[in-house]
Amino acid sequence: MTKHHAVMIVGGGTAGITVAARLRIAQPDLDIAIIEPSDKHYYQPIWTLVGGGVFDKSISERDEKDYIPSGVTWIRDRCSAFDPAKNTVELASGERVTYDYLVVCAGIQLDWKAIDGLEGALGTNGICSNYSFETVESTWRFLRGMYEGNAVFTFPKTPIKCAGAPQKIMYLADDHLRRRGVRDHCKVIYAAGSPAIFGVAHYAEPLNAIVARKGIDTHFKKNLIAVRPGEKKAVFEDLDGGPELVLDYELLHVVPPQSAPDFIKKSPLANTDGWVEVDDFTLQHKRFDNVFSLGDCSSLPASRTGAAIRKQAPVLVDNLLARRRGEPLEARYDGYASCPLVTGYGKLILAEFGYGGKIMETFPFDQRRERYSMYALKAYGLPELYWNGMLRGRL
Repeated sequence: MTKHHAVMIVGGGTAGITVAARLRIAQPDLDIAIIEPSDKHYYQPIWTLVGGGVFDKSISERDEKDYIPSGVTWIRDRCSAFDPAKNTVELASGERVTYDYLVVCAGIQLDWKAIDGLEGALGTNGICSNYSFETVESTWRFLRGMYEGNAVFTFPKTPIKCAGAPQKIMYLADDHLRRRGVRDHCKVIYAAGSPAIFGVAHYAEPLNAIVARKGIDTHFKKNLIAVRPGEKKAVFEDLDGGPELVLDYELLHVVPPQSAPDFIKKSPLANTDGWVEVDDFTLQHKRFDNVFSLGDCSSLPASRTGAAIRKQAPVLVDNLLARRRGEPLEARYDGYASCPLVTGYGKLILAEFGYGGKIMETFPFDQRRERYSMYALKAYGLPELYWNGMLRGRL
């Protein structure tokens, strides 16, 4: 049996819900379907503060059904394959669904198994991660119980969602250890596959100053490849071909390698790196002109954040509707992304930038300075804007 929809959206996360809501507002009679297997929807940016003990993880979780826009068909299944030549999506159930237009926003895949020894060890022996709802509480549990030794924070060599998150929890950990009076007995270490603390020099400068002020040890171009839970050792490859780095740890915060979901990698929609191959500005697929993509699974050379999706979604909607009317695709995405960099309890640097590292700040003050107002925006303002604005197609 084959069903058909005018617009098929693969993925009911931030991008999928936002696009569906905007399409419904723009064209209320449009036949739209979302393929999404999950019953729950998560506001993931708050997990940094959950891992730092500020909030309980329950505040990040809501029912998916409450955010599927009215009038949109919810297909509660997984996408397993694409046949764009026949405008067809195959579901895990074996059902085939056809479309006039396809929007792919299936998020990013967490490749935990790529780190030798990690499987089954998360949440034990000091190994934690803010990168999943199931493991985020373990970060706070191990941090509270730390009195001495190394607290190691990692960043993989792959693209990841929210590239600032690996260091945000590190700054909170440093603050927490100082508040408890045990920081002098602990070493805080940042071992990252990246070549620098941040990819935009405008913000790297103040972040390097914060790292120096806090006495944090840094190792760049170091990629976590294995953990030895019984010995509490973490093994890093040197991306310049040097010898492996082996660090003892009391707490190890793991950010897993990440990639496009496997069903996208093996599909005709993927580029050579596995991402959905779209134009950097129009978000239209480079080879299938009735296919669009945004968010973490797309090839867009932008930071993978919710703020980036907020700017991508209106561009995609405008261009999809223009394509449907047979008109030129005039909307353009400029690469905007925002990274609220928590640098301690009550402190935040708000980084905003676009393609090429162009600074695109919102507020009329120096956003490189740590401010409580920006911390409050992240902790209390942005979640409300997300649930009640962005996911409703209003922001």
